[in-house]
Amino acid sequence: MQTVQWYPGHMAKALRQTEEAAKLADAFAIVLDARCPAASYNRKLTAAAGKKPVLYVVNKGDLADGGADGIVAALRQNGQNAIKTAAGDAASLRAFKTALEGLAAEKTARNREKGVSKPLRFLVAGIPNTGKSTLINLLAGGKKAKTGDKAGVTRQQQWVRCGAFDLLDTPGTMPPSCEDQTLARRLAFAGCLNDDALALDEIALCLLDELGEKYPEALRARYGAFSRTPSEMLGLLCKARGFLSRGGEYDYERGVRALLDDFRKGKLGRVCFDSVADARRAGLLGE
Repeated sequence: MQTVQWYPGHMAKALRQTEEAAKLADAFAIVLDARCPAASYNRKLTAAAGKKPVLYVVNKGDLADGGADGIVAALRQNGQNAIKTAAGDAASLRAFKTALEGLAAEKTARNREKGVSKPLRFLVAGIPNTGKSTLINLLAGGKKAKTGDKAGVTRQQQWVRCGAFDLLDTPGTMPPSCEDQTLARRLAFAGCLNDDALALDEIALCLLDELGEKYPEALRARYGAFSRTPSEMLGLLCKARGFLSRGGEYDYERGVRALLDDFRKGKLGRVCFDSVADARRAGLLGE
């Protein structure tokens, strides 16, 4: 099986820029994907924050089940600041704003004592395609930061005024190596990596394996059939969707693309692959 790895040259530069920009920020907001919060954690971004306050934003909560809530709760029990958000949800937006205000409350109080009135500055970081730019646009009330449905859309830093805040949108940054291949594959499932760098047929079979173990009813509900064997399940998917070649053989390439698209758009229901144990292993709950 192909080793899942994606670290294009621009990411090393982006990390250096993030480390430099950290000097200008009052606090960090590190955005994670609620379907795989542990997998989408890059400990180098926490290191870049240094001693500045950090808020972990477990985003895309509308696509995740209670497993994401368990990790948010574990972060809080560990003394870390964490919230779950979902794009387009007004309550999530209010929670995000309130959390940012609380994160920089001490800085706000010091500024008030000094008679200083200036926007609080937050650096928004994370791996690719976790929804950083979308969150910023929601807070800003308009499309100020560039967004897209694939990894690597944001390539440059951009300060965005969001009411009383200035938020720095930063390029998604992967760790230099994906040491835990189970977590790396989950990033591939979620579209956090560049599909062009992956063997998508292998990724699809791994996705079917995890879904078959943890969410079999989701596959049965979507495709009208179920097999615990990933290759058989892919064939059943092709049959259900009518993906046949001229010779009557299954068109597995179309089936792979359809499966990944269904998962990424939430058509297979709410999913969270990562556990609290995964979060601890990834360093999200501390070393």
